[in-house]
Amino acid sequence: MRRVVITGLGVVSPVGIGKRAFWNAISSGRSGVGRITRFDSSPFPTRIAAEVKGFDPNNYMDQKTVERTELSTQFAIAAAKMAMQDSGLSEGDYDPKRIGV
Repeated sequence: MRRVVITGLGVVSPVGIGKRAFWNAISSGRSGVGRITRFDSSPFPTRIAAEVKGFDPNNYMDQKTVERTELSTQFAIAAAKMAMQDSGLSEGDYDPKRIGV
């Protein structure tokens, strides 16, 4: 069995963006479920969801990347960047072939 080391954490979730916001929310028992706001849900039987609110992809990637990616990919990129920052690792501190998300 190979060893795996988690060096950093990045979170984009319905209860918070970033490790601290996420931890504070789940520690206090806050729910991320609410009325759907991203589209008109009236034609559907379910009108609640756990949406990520307050996310600005421009804080994590350039405009060109924002325009070429869909929202879940933007969430993944943002979380990966937060995890790398949280790890304290710099480019050159690791072998890029031995790193994963």
